[in-house]
Amino acid sequence: MGQTRIAAVAAHFGRDLDFDLQRIATLIDHARSSGVALLVLPDAALGGYLADLRHPDPDALPPALDPDCAQLKTIASLAGEMVVCVGYCEADGPRRYNSAVCVTGDGVLGRHRKVHQPPGESVAYAPGDRFAAFDTPVGRLGMLIDYDKTFPESARSLALDGADIVACLSAWPTSITNRAPRMAQDRQSRLFDLYDQARAAENQVVLVSSNQTGAMGGMRFLGQAKVVGPGGEILARTWSKAGIAVAELEVEQELANARRVLHHLGERKPEVYREA
Repeated sequence: MGQTRIAAVAAHFGRDLDFDLQRIATLIDHARSSGVALLVLPDAALGGYLADLRHPDPDALPPALDPDCAQLKTIASLAGEMVVCVGYCEADGPRRYNSAVCVTGDGVLGRHRKVHQPPGESVAYAPGDRFAAFDTPVGRLGMLIDYDKTFPESARSLALDGADIVACLSAWPTSITNRAPRMAQDRQSRLFDLYDQARAAENQVVLVSSNQTGAMGGMRFLGQAKVVGPGGEILARTWSKAGIAVAELEVEQELANARRVLHHLGERKPEVYREA
């Protein structure tokens, strides 16, 4: 496929859908001017995330959007030839899901509903029930949301389904119970990077990690968007500030290089692993 420019966004998004769409349009425009083929926006880029993770206010939740809503159609139109992943609160009858969708100007390529929920999130969202990869113009891709990447089985399921690229969309905050005085020293800051690099290296895939910045209620988001190579090396990052981390790489060649001697997926021993 040749060289591909891949980008992860760190930015703030709130409840104002018109403002969010305007920001997304600007980010897509900037990415296009940089030759980006895959742009991964944060979780909850349409409508913002929860203001309180432990005790969400049922009357102050993000707006729930139909999966065929005008806002997502607008993002697909803005994407054009670019592959764009974006997070939103999905309405499905009385249920709500923390969801992500992957689009181009031709329509929807794939969807994901967040499976793993930290305590308190079940007040706001129902859990998803699967991990599935799908084909895109930049290669086979799978998506994770926030807490999903804490669990090795999540990314491994996508890799076993043929994903070469894993997009991790987050609204990942600093520690809620023991926030450090400086964000760089926060426990969650360290874990966020650790999970990104571990999930990429153990599956030998390219991992694209986006995140929210700024604050929502009592939540302060880390940023730290990045692109990680299949050896676990960080190829581009934003640190804690808003921005776009852009890396250029030949995905198939990078994966082949990483798997030349040690091929983790091919050397698994599933017959000896415990399932429960």
